[in-house]
Parts: sequence; C-alpha cells; structure tokens
Amino acid sequence: MTVAAPSSAAPPALVTKLDERRAFGVACGAHALHDGYTDLVYVMLPIWQKEFTISYAAIGLLRTCFSGTMAALQIPSGLLSERFGTALVLAVGTALVGVGYCVAGMSTGFVMLVVALLLGGTGASTQHPLASALVARAFSGPRSLKALGTYNFAGDIGKMTMPAAAALLLALMPWQPVLAMLGLLGFIAAVGIYHLTPRLPDEPVHAGGENKASAASGSRGGRFGFPLLLSIGVIDSATRMAFLTFLPFVLVSKGASLQLIGMALTLVFAGGAVGKFVCTFIGARIGVIPTVYLTEGLTTAGIIAILPLPLEVVLVLLPIIGVALNGTSSVVYGSVPELVAPEKRRRAFSIFYTGTIGSGAVSPAIYGWIGDGIGLPTMLGIVAGLCLITLPLATLLKPALASVRA
Repeated sequence: MTVAAPSSAAPPALVTKLDERRAFGVACGAHALHDGYTDLVYVMLPIWQKEFTISYAAIGLLRTCFSGTMAALQIPSGLLSERFGTALVLAVGTALVGVGYCVAGMSTGFVMLVVALLLGGTGASTQHPLASALVARAFSGPRSLKALGTYNFAGDIGKMTMPAAAALLLALMPWQPVLAMLGLLGFIAAVGIYHLTPRLPDEPVHAGGENKASAASGSRGGRFGFPLLLSIGVIDSATRMAFLTFLPFVLVSKGASLQLIGMALTLVFAGGAVGKFVCTFIGARIGVIPTVYLTEGLTTAGIIAILPLPLEVVLVLLPIIGVALNGTSSVVYGSVPELVAPEKRRRAFSIFYTGTIGSGAVSPAIYGWIGDGIGLPTMLGIVAGLCLITLPLATLLKPALASVRA
C-alpha cells in the first residue's frame, strides 16, 4: 500500500511558483522557530526546578501552561486568520512567543514564569494551523504529502538548534539573559513573516463541497477515518511530550550535567528530524499502517530500555528513540488532507492540532502527578505501555485509508 495525497486538481494559476516558494519558506521558517521555542522549555525545566524548588507535578504544569494554551487556541487562531489573513495573525503570534520568552527572562518568581509561558503558548497557537494550511494550499495534489512532510521536518531543525544554542549560552551566562536574547528572535522573524507571506486565494469549493473522503460519509472511511487518525495522533503526542518532559530528570539521576542534558535533547531532536523526514518516504513506500506499527513499537521498547541502562548507553540510544518518537507524526499528520475536503483543511488542521497538542499539554501534568506518587521509572513504564494502544487503532484505520483511494 502506498500513501498518496488527495487527487485534487492542480493549483489554480493564481498560485504561482514564486507564491509556492514564499509560502514554503515562510511555513518552514515559522515551524522551525516555533518548535524551537516550544522545546526550549525542556532544557529550562531542570533549571526552574532548582530555582523555584518545585515538584514533578509542578514541572508538568509549567509544560502544560505553554502547550495547553497553544492547543486550546488552535481553532481560534484559524478563525482569526480567516478574518484578518494568515500573514498578520502568524506574524503577531510569532512576536508574542518572543514576548513570552522575554518575560520569562525577567521572571523573579513561579507566578511570573507561568504568565510568561501562557503568553508564549498563546503566540505559538498560530503556527501549526496557519502554516500547515498555507503549505497544503500552495501544494495541492500529489505534491501535498511530501511538501507537508518536509515542512514537518523543518520543525525538528528548530528543535535541534534552539536547545543546543541555549545549552551553549547557558555555559556562558545566567538563564535570564539567555531567554531574553532568544525571545528577541521572535520580533525579527515576525517582520519577515508579515512581508514575505504570499496572499493566496481561498481554496475553491467544489460542487457539493466534498471530496471522496467526505462524500463517503456512510462508510468507515468517511465517518471514522479522521477521528481514528486523530486518536492515534493524540496518544502519540501524549507519549512524546511526557517522555521529553521527564527525560532530563532520568538523565540527572544517572549523573548528567546541564550541558550534557542539552546535548542529549539535541540528540533526541536530531533523531526526530531524521525520523519525520525519512518516515514520510517510508510511509509512501510501505504504507501508513506498517509505519505506525514500526515507530510506535520502537518507541515503547526505547523508553523501557533507557531506564536500567547507564548514561553512556542511553546517549547512544537517544537518536534512535528520537527517530521512532517522531516518525509516527509525519505519516499521521501527512494523511490529514486525504480524509478532509480541500476547503475544510484549515479547520481540520486546527482540530487535529488542538487534539494532539492538547494531549501533549495535559499528559506531563498527569504523568508528573503519577510520578510523584509511584516514582519516575514506574511512571515512564506506564507511558511506554499506553503507547501500544495506537496499534489496534492503526488496524482500524487501514480500511478507512483504503476507502479514500479506491
């Protein structure tokens, strides 16, 4: 079975090659910066725990402040873009993330840090629904899946570079000025986004407003395809965010320094970048469902494996875990356009990201509370076990995907 983007018509002439390049560049750049900001939180969590003397549950809550706000405002961000345009809303959101990190750099207490993360999450809510819809609009037809996969890969470039840059800067100066400096990047990027984003025409609504996936509303593909896809994404995101939130504390328990934690996270994100990029093509080669089986199985095995192993071996395994940890999202995310009519994609992406980012926002707080009660290793074992729920869901998704390609 192969993965193909929805067989829609070629993009209208108004979407020029220059528009395509600008849309792709803006979307990939915004994704890299926003994902870098999002995952910078992981580097800061051990520092904030020491600075403010907080529990695992409070650590999870800090992560939830950023990602929960980001998740909750995905759909409103999409609606705002319909009224005010993608360029303006995405630019303002990018600047607001920068404001959040500048405020975090001035934080003198836990409450102020919470406010900073809420501001950052608000701004970050604009990127995924708007930038992904921009790519899907500019690259209609068979090129959509690969373009979205490459856009997805760009986010992992930010995940690698931002934590690595922060770790290097933290070796030279206190954490407050480091966050303020990185926050200023948001203002610079916002100006570029506003001026470079092409003003593309809206997707035309076809007769009946439906494609094959939505027209077959009485079939499993029409009624359950997107919800099943979303469910897999929700569980996968919850697993990934919980693991990344508490990985630094596993490394601390094995004797890792702050700089080594930053390097370890970079190794995970580097593997994740490779995973998102490569798994897009693996999915096109062997199919979405076998790819989900492969990546989720390896994710479970990897999380369990690092618990008893020494630090040196864990560092070797982290890039491999990163490949598996992020590989699922590429094929799941890239399949959204197959199950949604073209004119409904912006809102579908908003719903998809609300669910996936929302689960990733809630899971660290829940698992942190569990970890306070039963210990970190046992809690991560539960995280790994629940990841396997994606396998039967993927089996149910198989006929849904087949129906839209029939």
